[in-house]
Amino acid sequence: MNWDQIRGNWKQFSGAAKVRWAKLTDDDLKALEGRRDQLVGKLQERYGYVKEAAEREIDDWLASNPDHH
Repeated sequence: MNWDQIRGNWKQFSGAAKVRWAKLTDDDLKALEGRRDQLVGKLQERYGYVKEAAEREIDDWLASNPDHH
């Protein structure tokens, strides 16, 4: 699954994102609107990741969820 599909179905994917990254608030997830670059930034802010680590986190999340391919 490509990111455009995730963005288009963000309401469904945001629940899985909340499970993976509990420090993200419901308001955070709503404001992201499925934008990957914004998710990277929010993970950096909430978890203190560098950009590359945040990108890897997102890639790992997608790889670990068969429904998200």
